[in-house]
Amino acid sequence: MRIIANENVSASVIAGLRAAGDDVLSVRESMRGQSNDAVLARARAERRLVLTHDKDFGELVFRFFLSAPGGVVLQRLAGSDPDSDNRRAIEARQSRTDWAGHFSVVTDDRIRMRALPAAPAQTEESS
Repeated sequence: MRIIANENVSASVIAGLRAAGDDVLSVRESMRGQSNDAVLARARAERRLVLTHDKDFGELVFRFFLSAPGGVVLQRLAGSDPDSDNRRAIEARQSRTDWAGHFSVVTDDRIRMRALPAAPAQTEESS
């Protein structure tokens, strides 16, 4: 799977996903300091799944209708044990193949998925 891992995704998760065969572009390695808009634009251009801990991506796709065809996975893990959180992130990614077109929230015990909205249609008045 083609993934773009936001700056807040741990190196352990990135290494684990790569070891499992995923094509992971790390924002920390190649796009350090870029805005979330730029991360989404790169994800769109390369049809990548966005992996993040940043809730702002929800606002970008649901409020501002910035598309993310490859999907967005927001990790909301407990944080009490980094090794457990890293394992959960990797296991969750590998547990499904239907991330595209969804905003997904991964917690310690479940995955919630919601279809991404379509951009509002432009009327002739707003063109």
